[in-house]
Amino acid sequence: MLEVESLNVFYGDIQVLWDVSLKVDRGEIVALIGSNGAGKTTLLKTIAGLLKPALGSINYLDERIDKLPPHKIVEKGIALVPEGRGLFPHMTVYENLLMGAYTQHKNNKEVLSWIYEIFPILKERSKQLASTLSGGEQQMLAIARSLMSNPKLLMLDEPSQGLGPKIVIKILDTIKMINERGVTIMLVEQSAPFALELANTVYVLENGRIVQSGRSEEIRSLESVKKAYLGL
Repeated sequence: MLEVESLNVFYGDIQVLWDVSLKVDRGEIVALIGSNGAGKTTLLKTIAGLLKPALGSINYLDERIDKLPPHKIVEKGIALVPEGRGLFPHMTVYENLLMGAYTQHKNNKEVLSWIYEIFPILKERSKQLASTLSGGEQQMLAIARSLMSNPKLLMLDEPSQGLGPKIVIKILDTIKMINERGVTIMLVEQSAPFALELANTVYVLENGRIVQSGRSEEIRSLESVKKAYLGL
């Protein structure tokens, strides 16, 4: 579904990603783990079109997309849930959801009905300002807003960040449910246990380079991963 090949990305004169290559197959959950500053967010932003690579290519459904503007990438079926959520705090839950559908040129009632089925609390809170929601509810709204674009590939940047253990479990279950509905997931997480619990395939990013990749159970068993990310 998605193939990133030899991606090199800079912030000004500073190189952040070095020859990064990875694949995402349709229907799977792919996780990218690594320490803070490893380049995980940069990779997602580059796939979403918010940053442009200096070298390398990004192919999605057999079409090269790394030259496209972000809104065209959204139209093709890729949505990003950014780190920090990026909600519109002084707009209602419902208004935030409508903002997620800005590239859709058709009636979005069916998608909205599906989202309210996954997140019933958002239906209850639809007239509340986003700023009045709890942290967990805000994360649900951020995910739901991205789903309003009806994506085939959903990218999530640190969805467990700043949330308590019970809410993290709920978010984890929600991501599984979205995937079971046919949405392919690419997940960036600093919390390796969260990522390894969810993912089919895992890539380990260190200092802007992919240093390990494989099935989740394979990555979990690596001594370097146990020591660096699992505290074992």
